[in-house]
Amino acid sequence: MISLGIDIGSRNTKICLFDTVSQTIIHTDYCGTEVNPVDSVKYLLSQVPSDLDISAITHSAVTGYGRHLWKDAANTLSEISCHAAGICYLIPGTRTIIDIGGQDSKIIALDDNSRVVDFVMNDKCAAGTGRFLEMTAMRLGLEIGHLSSVAARSDQDYALSSTCVVFAESEIIGLMSQAVSSANIARSVNRSIAKRIHSQMAGLANQEPIVFTGGVAQSDDIRYCLEQELKLSLMLPPDPEITGALGAAILAGKK
Repeated sequence: MISLGIDIGSRNTKICLFDTVSQTIIHTDYCGTEVNPVDSVKYLLSQVPSDLDISAITHSAVTGYGRHLWKDAANTLSEISCHAAGICYLIPGTRTIIDIGGQDSKIIALDDNSRVVDFVMNDKCAAGTGRFLEMTAMRLGLEIGHLSSVAARSDQDYALSSTCVVFAESEIIGLMSQAVSSANIARSVNRSIAKRIHSQMAGLANQEPIVFTGGVAQSDDIRYCLEQELKLSLMLPPDPEITGALGAAILAGKK
């Protein structure tokens, strides 16, 4: 039996096909979320290899900010439960999850049995999310995929005091006017994101192992800054972008 998990995020849409008998991932894919997110899901399903018969799908679930837009899924699930299920499949024994996406960030605490016991979520301000990185890359004239490697060449940090991405952008423009290097600006932004996540984690147990996931987890320099800020090592799943879709597929198979 095949289970389909869909994660409609603010920036990217992801799908996962999961064999509920062998408990294995058989296909994953993602693309940018279109103005009409339904089009993104349809596109990804159209790209499933022909040897994988999507008509054989027996279970389905959708999660993410656009989950209520896709009406064909049998189940609509919370992002928290899906990320927890996906991460615990990939890295059993996980106790804390840091998920940073395009528009929000989440800290999820799990117990010994991989059950969610607490979480905090920031979806009010983009200053600790992928949106902040996109704005920074745009201002520096860089591709967002190059931001991490540029930041790694930094030799000095600058404190960004603003907790709002709009005001932080003004600070970045100010640094640029002082001829501060792109590397130092990029690293300073990454440091500010790490500090914001650290603050968000206050009040939770934050037990190890701690896993870093979400699209922003693909940035090696963000991970470096987080590990320095938290003074501990973070684990990274094989493909941090698809953990929500994977979790949706796993949970759908249990319905």
